[in-house]
Amino acid sequence: MTDETDEADAAAIARALSSPLRLRILRFCAFDSRTNKELAELLDMNPGTMLHHVRTLVDTGLLVAEDARAGARGAREVPYRATGKSWRGPRLPNQSIVLLETMRQQLEAVDPEDVDATWLGLRLNAEHLAELEQRLYGLLQEFKERGPDDDGDPYSLVTVLHPDFNPRA
Repeated sequence: MTDETDEADAAAIARALSSPLRLRILRFCAFDSRTNKELAELLDMNPGTMLHHVRTLVDTGLLVAEDARAGARGAREVPYRATGKSWRGPRLPNQSIVLLETMRQQLEAVDPEDVDATWLGLRLNAEHLAELEQRLYGLLQEFKERGPDDDGDPYSLVTVLHPDFNPRA
């Protein structure tokens, strides 16, 4: 592979990950394979529109098609599963905005009483900031590598670490 190909692949992945809808598709396919029809129903979308987004994710290697199966009426259905490549994908300049919008869209369907949000202000030097980032990433990576619990319930976890424009007194 050439550097040019790598750059083109990275750009295609970045474009694919710039859509909250496509991030939601990846989330739905993280643990269970889902067909285009199932995804369209979950996200209340037209199956044709959904197919465009699924193909974009497949073309970039973010989703992979599994073996076709017969649907309820005998029609051929192709289930898709997320590859985990988005976890290692290129970082976008607007990634935090896309992730927050994706989270906002997903929270629309959740009872506010079931949301536990925490916001903590910190004042850290560069060394302690680097330690916090490393430990948070390590903890997230540890749980990701464990894989899903067979008897587990689905949860989403979002952490946001950003400079806080809170000047010193």
